[in-house]
Amino acid sequence: MRVVSLVPSLTEAVASTRPEVLVGATDWCTHPEGLDVARVGGSKYPDLDRVLALRPDLVLLNEEENRRADADALVAAGVPVRVTFPRTVPGALDELGDLVTALGVRAEPEWLVAARRAWADPPRPAAPRRAMVPVWRRPWVVLGGNTFAGDVLRRLGVVNAYGDDAERYPRPTLDELRARDPELVVLPDEPYRFTADDGPESFPGVPYALVSGRHLTWYGPSLADAPALLAAQLAAAR
Repeated sequence: MRVVSLVPSLTEAVASTRPEVLVGATDWCTHPEGLDVARVGGSKYPDLDRVLALRPDLVLLNEEENRRADADALVAAGVPVRVTFPRTVPGALDELGDLVTALGVRAEPEWLVAARRAWADPPRPAAPRRAMVPVWRRPWVVLGGNTFAGDVLRRLGVVNAYGDDAERYPRPTLDELRARDPELVVLPDEPYRFTADDGPESFPGVPYALVSGRHLTWYGPSLADAPALLAAQLAAAR
């Protein structure tokens, strides 16, 4: 089997399960460290000629991260594709279970077993906190409804101020964000790299938590560590 992954979290999942079958990944596939496979460009704009040159038996995509046009082009070229789109933690765990089965693995790998165990009873604060979760600025983009990252936070006791929004990624103005009067601002370090000096100053007087974007948005081996790590980062809000 020869697999090309156009999704960073799935690249990590394959490399941690059957590394010998992974022959290609995007330039953004940073885990596991030291990954030595052919690179095929970005997630949004992969070099399909490079992908096809790797003679894959399977290409992994995500409905949100990758373009439908690329998936259609691969199918037209006769390449099997597997498209994921989890919106909840249980959904992500089930999709990962289906993926490892498709890779020919009979028993779930330890990282997936550990992830299921970790999310069966995640840590939660004594009282939920109402928060907004920007994922980009210039323009501001926040987590809305029906998102995987939103479900991750909900299970950790965070009530998304935009969780009932019909849009998955609303683009409110800064004034509109401030008008929601959140108790907390959650600032991940990806896709936009928020830092203590870039982001919190827009919400004076509101506590903020800097969190790992990988653990908030990736679905793969990082899910095993995500509950404890994110809970600690949320508890450290300042």
